[in-house]
Amino acid sequence: MIVRPALNWFRMLFVWHGSVLKSIIPQLAFMALVSLLAMATHGRLFGEKIPLNTTPFTLCGVALTIFLAFRNNASYERYWEARRHWGNVLIAARTLASQVRQYVPANAAHFDHFSFVRLLAAFACTLKHQLRSTDPSADLTRLLGKTQASIYRNRVFAPIVLLDEARRRLAVLNRAAVLSDTQLWMMDKQLDDLGASAGACERIHATPIPFAYGVLLHRTVYAYCGLLPFGLIDSIGFATPLICVFVSYTLLALEAIASEISEPFSRSPNSLALDAMTRTIERSLFELCDETVPPALQPNPHYELS
Repeated sequence: MIVRPALNWFRMLFVWHGSVLKSIIPQLAFMALVSLLAMATHGRLFGEKIPLNTTPFTLCGVALTIFLAFRNNASYERYWEARRHWGNVLIAARTLASQVRQYVPANAAHFDHFSFVRLLAAFACTLKHQLRSTDPSADLTRLLGKTQASIYRNRVFAPIVLLDEARRRLAVLNRAAVLSDTQLWMMDKQLDDLGASAGACERIHATPIPFAYGVLLHRTVYAYCGLLPFGLIDSIGFATPLICVFVSYTLLALEAIASEISEPFSRSPNSLALDAMTRTIERSLFELCDETVPPALQPNPHYELS
């Protein structure tokens, strides 16, 4: 995720870090070469004049704009839904930690408040690793210790197993009459919310935007940008490369942004900052237990927060 202070209008024109421009420079260079070729040959290809003008590009441009808007809306909807569910993880984990701290006596037998809170922090970390297909061993060992980490690190759905362990510990307190049925129900509601958010994130991760949409948009954008110089050369002449590169930048950048945010759990610059989010959850939970709060993650020199 790109995190940087607001810039004035002039500096915004020259932003490099945080822009998708650097990822589409090869494509723009190719479009510039095609434009220069069209200008050098006066719109001819293999000696034949390509009979194009601005009319078909106007019609195709409207359709292409509508389709790009659909793709961007679909991608942003996935991004925003993922962000909302991670917000729910923070809310439910923080509420559950507060309930356990206030409703479970400090001298309850075989129950450690901070150990339970670490279980919730481990849930957030393992969910992050599951969505990114990375190894959770380091975070599990740091939060739970080597013995417990060995139990969970190879589980396919480790976050759900951790929630099951949290529910088991609360059920033991209920059977021992430390928690009333009402208190258990209140806490179980937070566990349900954590499980629902985890399931929703798994659904987003496992169900990408249909591949055919991406292929169709990709082909249409490149065909439009590649033919555009031959349709403009007769009307704007030497300005063709400039206009074509500008139009190509707009369309290619929109496609690149839509592609990045459609996978909100990846490590691309415009995806969700899951490392920072899990650290925020951990900091909030530890503070509730009056434990040492780890430092917040800061963006790197390129203003990227992973």
